[in-house]
Parts: sequence; C-alpha cells; structure tokens
Amino acid sequence: MKILTYIILVVAFVFGGQTAQAQCTPTESVKTCIPKLAGGFHFLKSYEINGRGGRLDKVEYSYPFAKGTQYMVNLCSADGEHKGLVVTLYDAARKQLATSVVNGQQYSAIVFNCQATGIYYITYTFDNSTSYCGGSALGFKR
Repeated sequence: MKILTYIILVVAFVFGGQTAQAQCTPTESVKTCIPKLAGGFHFLKSYEINGRGGRLDKVEYSYPFAKGTQYMVNLCSADGEHKGLVVTLYDAARKQLATSVVNGQQYSAIVFNCQATGIYYITYTFDNSTSYCGGSALGFKR
C-alpha cells in the first residue's frame, strides 16, 4: 500500500509540475494592457494571446471597425516584455494595414485610422518569441 501511495505521489508531482509550467495565463497580461491605452482612447475589448507553448503559428480575432474612428491595439505579457509578439491588422480582403514591426523595430502598439466600416482581423504572431503568452487591448477614439 505504501508503494502504491508513493507511486501516485510521484506521478502527480511529475505530471502536475509539467502542466503548471506549460500553462498560459494571459488574463494577467490583459489586465496590464488596458491601462496602457494612450490618452483619449476608450477601452473596447481585450484579447488573450495563447500560442500554447509555440504550437500555434498565430492567434487571430475579428472586430467590426467604423469609418472615421481611430483604433489602437496594444500588446502586453505577464513578464512585462512582449519580445517576439507581433500584432498585424488586416481588412476584410486580408490586405495588411498596420503591424507592430516597422523596419525591424518592434513596437508595443499600433494605431489605425479607419477609412471604411467593416470587419477587420487582428492577428498575433510569434517572431523568435520567448513567450507565446500575452494579452492585448483594443481601444478607440473619434
């Protein structure tokens, strides 16, 4: 009986520890992103970014944007860094409109002036990322 209890404890420790390390909790990142929206921007929606430890190439969401409105999408991660985490905005025809990497320089947010009402796609990718877990906030101003 003692041997069986010992085996159960070892299995629980080994598998329990691995699960906890591989777990992504983007909710904490989202909480830090919302207050980082630039002045004048009103919070619309938050997004959890979970690349599941590198198994996903991208995480994508869609949102309806309105003509004449300026939108901001920012990036955050639990460790305070967003290295390798890239946000890109596409229109309904999948034409790239904005990205957080410009001339090799990585930025923590993009701002977009909407010229046509419609569905837009917000895509998060991982470029040499050390973390596949983060959050993002979408804000607007008119």
